[in-house]
Amino acid sequence: MGKIALTLASALLVAPLCALAESMVSDAPENAEAYFIQPMDGATVDGTFKVVFGLRNIGVAPAGVEKENTGHHHLLIDSDMPSDLTQPLPASDQVKHFGGGQTEAEITLPPGEHTLQLLLGNHLHVPHNPPVASEQISITVE
Repeated sequence: MGKIALTLASALLVAPLCALAESMVSDAPENAEAYFIQPMDGATVDGTFKVVFGLRNIGVAPAGVEKENTGHHHLLIDSDMPSDLTQPLPASDQVKHFGGGQTEAEITLPPGEHTLQLLLGNHLHVPHNPPVASEQISITVE
């Protein structure tokens, strides 16, 4: 197959995938906010500590439940915001999913400096548009 035919075939495959990715994104109210109730920025905590998630102007619903103006929490640990906010957030040691609609959790981290950030995902684990994310905070684990 020639180069032009491959380029055209690639374009025909990519366009529907881009449209599908865009259709996975849910709109969030402009005034929606995520924040930490606990711990506070700069806190020193034990190796296992409680994290309490806060939201304003948007609700909580478990993953898989499609309901307007809701989502579920993802905790980013020692990680920056994902570069592609149109894709589902991958579960990893740096991205903890709370797809049950949890608003708090016990987390265990090794001693040292760590960063935490909340990012709300919709029913498909995809961040909202605009993203509903907390400020990134720093903590010290003893």
